[in-house]
Amino acid sequence: MEILDVLTDVARTGRLGPVFSGARWSDVTAALGEPWDVGTMGQCGEWPRLFAYGDLELSVCTCRKVSLICLQAWRDTVELPAPIAGGTSAFPAAIGYPDVVSALDKAGCPWQPYPALTFGDQCALVATPSGATFTFEIFDGGVPELNVMGLPGDGHDCSGHPPLQHIGR
Repeated sequence: MEILDVLTDVARTGRLGPVFSGARWSDVTAALGEPWDVGTMGQCGEWPRLFAYGDLELSVCTCRKVSLICLQAWRDTVELPAPIAGGTSAFPAAIGYPDVVSALDKAGCPWQPYPALTFGDQCALVATPSGATFTFEIFDGGVPELNVMGLPGDGHDCSGHPPLQHIGR
């Protein structure tokens, strides 16, 4: 499997194997094992937390559901858990805008420019089926290269709920 296959599948479906906005954290860890614990995302308590499986970063809410998904592509190599990337765990980065657009078109995945994240030395597009946003960095006026792909959160709000106790990551 190639990285563009992985990205277009996520853009079409909003899923990367067991990972999707609103997925139960226990289901994700059962399928992928324990992640790197990057740390808390707020100043109040232990949750919400940011976890990573290589370059796949997941924000997990107080209710232990995946709330945001981000795939970092700005490094030399994009690392993903092998079970959700077709058995491959490392892919070459430097993914150009024309390559992403071509792959989305070939996969029949509609997209459009995303003006809200297009400014300065970056541009963006959004895949309409999933809301996946592809943000590209433009180096010295060259071909824009993928910096990050993210999926929108599911919009739930756990602020009124107390943190869950005795539930694993």
